[in-house]
Amino acid sequence: MLKGIKPQRLLALFMAGVALFNFPLLALWDHDVQVWGIPLFPLGLFSVWLILIAALAWIMETGED
Repeated sequence: MLKGIKPQRLLALFMAGVALFNFPLLALWDHDVQVWGIPLFPLGLFSVWLILIAALAWIMETGED
């Protein structure tokens, strides 16, 4: 079994990703609104995806474990 805080953070990040890309929260972005000429739904999806990737990189690059 892996010990330390890194596996716990990775699991928490995975669960956050599952929750954010699940239907109830995903439906919040489904409106006919444009931000800077980009529809809100793809902008929200890619923004959440970018934040999850950045958080994953931050977790993996930290030396604490």
